[in-house]
Amino acid sequence: MLAALDRAAYADPTPVQAGIIPRALEGVDVLGQARTGTGKTAAFAIPILERVKHSKKGAPPQALVLVPTRELAVQVRDEFEKLAHGRRVSCVPVYGGKPIRGQISKLERGADVIVGTPGRVLDLLGRGSLDLRSVCTVVLDEADRMLDIGFRPDIEKILRRCPRQRQTLLLSATVAPPVERLARTYMREPEVMDFSPKTKAVETIEQFYFTVDQERKFDLLVRLLKREQPEQAIVFCRTKRGTERIYRRVSKSFRAADMMHGDMQQSARDRVMKAFRAGEVKLLVATDVVGRGIDVTRISHIINYDIPQSSDDYVHRVGRTGRMGREGVAYTFVTTEEGAELTRIEILINRLLKRDEIDGFATVATVAPMVGAAVGTSAEAEQKPTEPSTPPTPRPTPPGRRPPKRHRRAL
Repeated sequence: MLAALDRAAYADPTPVQAGIIPRALEGVDVLGQARTGTGKTAAFAIPILERVKHSKKGAPPQALVLVPTRELAVQVRDEFEKLAHGRRVSCVPVYGGKPIRGQISKLERGADVIVGTPGRVLDLLGRGSLDLRSVCTVVLDEADRMLDIGFRPDIEKILRRCPRQRQTLLLSATVAPPVERLARTYMREPEVMDFSPKTKAVETIEQFYFTVDQERKFDLLVRLLKREQPEQAIVFCRTKRGTERIYRRVSKSFRAADMMHGDMQQSARDRVMKAFRAGEVKLLVATDVVGRGIDVTRISHIINYDIPQSSDDYVHRVGRTGRMGREGVAYTFVTTEEGAELTRIEILINRLLKRDEIDGFATVATVAPMVGAAVGTSAEAEQKPTEPSTPPTPRPTPPGRRPPKRHRRAL
């Protein structure tokens, strides 16, 4: 293990690793709260690799790691392989979007560690292709995110299929009441460790906002990218359609751009993430599918094209930059109707975002004069007596028919 750590250039443990690794090696259940980018993966991977026993070919898995997204499953698998250098330990990722037959054949050859999304793990259990009776350690990584996207029933079914005498490590950026209930139900006297800072935002990240009209957002995005010249940037959109629309427009000006959202085929998502990690893609337009756990150290800028629906999602989006102590900057586009959302974010992170402007750029669209405006001056309008308006008499409804629906028109 020391040789693998030296090869991976892991010289000193992060606070999360220094806290969790010794307790996990002793077999204690741990409920760890820490934001992303603090070395959580190695904090549970190292104890698992130290405790995995050499097994015969085709033996059932000894450890199970549940993660919310496919990209995170691949990333965790890569971390296991890096830290298992020189050992005969096999780690198999299982997730949707890839043919299940190939994953079943890998399991049949034997896997010491399984990293997967709850849906695919449950599918393999239902087919009888995955046996969890020999599992000694279960990890719930990004537990809050898995519960947010509705995986709680699947997680509970999987945990009930695991041995009762097991070690459970639950790692989460936020410990909300649903996470606490899950820990109380399925963990044995967990030791709670909180590594999150008092404020939710990383101190190395500068955070700004622009007040901008909806129709001026894209022009602002282009001007901001030209001004900042980011090393690598992620532009977060709220919807999949919005992601595609922004990507089509921005790719005309920025060639090293790509996009990613949940409806893309897994092969396309893998290709985009590989190119982004390699630095071939400089600008990634994406939904919150990359808002959690994705580790790319060169990201210098985060742009929230659409303000996130949840304040916690803002923390995770911004956490894609400023990783492992590096500096980063985040910009959020806020329309006049979204002031309350901005306030909620500032309360959560206990910090005021700075307002930014671009010289010579009007963030508010100019209003054209209305066609068919009332003729006459305001003085004439004052002299003209106002007559009480009488409401129009409704048309009589023929017998046997329902009265027509009245619709209120929104301005």
